[in-house]
Amino acid sequence: MNEKDINSNLNDAEELTDGEACENINADNADETACEETEAACESNEVTDKQEELTPEQRTKKTLLSVIEYVEIFAFAVFAVLFIFSFAVRVCVVDGDSMNNTLQSGERLLTTNFFYTPEGGDIIVFYENEPLNKPLVKRVIATEGQTIEIDYNAGTVKVDGEILDEDYVQLPEGYYIVFPNFVYDEQTKIMTLTVPEGQLFVMGDNRNDSWDSRSEEIGCISEQQIMGKVICRISPFTAFD
Repeated sequence: MNEKDINSNLNDAEELTDGEACENINADNADETACEETEAACESNEVTDKQEELTPEQRTKKTLLSVIEYVEIFAFAVFAVLFIFSFAVRVCVVDGDSMNNTLQSGERLLTTNFFYTPEGGDIIVFYENEPLNKPLVKRVIATEGQTIEIDYNAGTVKVDGEILDEDYVQLPEGYYIVFPNFVYDEQTKIMTLTVPEGQLFVMGDNRNDSWDSRSEEIGCISEQQIMGKVICRISPFTAFD
């Protein structure tokens, strides 16, 4: 046998040895994986066995804790709903025609007073103590410090000298029916008033069929009377101006 054949045989032996080593390593890895899986299965079985080994008292306690957890979740949900509908939002029903055609009698409204600051044009629900003793829904025309001027002949409303664009107003007669009060001038047919601090001047959109701040009985309302701003109509559900 020559030197070339000897070297060739040595190389074949080395390749065979390397191959066998790789196979041995793979076999060892497979054995380790199988052992790990077996250990995990054993641990799982041990946990299951421990769970199955719970005494009746332990099972009762576990069930009771689960029930208490569900009761707490339910109580929190009820509290959240009560809080929202007591302080954040209210459902009110329109009673009467003073807000036609924006709102119709019998419609249900969703209102909120959560961090609410009144602004001109807002539709609000407020509680009128005397003489009606019930909630009313009107539109804010002027806020504290603003001067409102109603021209009964022209059928116009000015706030701080600017005529309001009130396309929502229902005024089929073309003029305002007079509400005589202490700020109404019979000669000019104009009512002028500066809204006191912390109060609002409100009117219904159906101007000649609305009892509102133009009357002495209601006058300007206190901001404390506000139950909430109307944010949407929920029955029927539709937007409004």
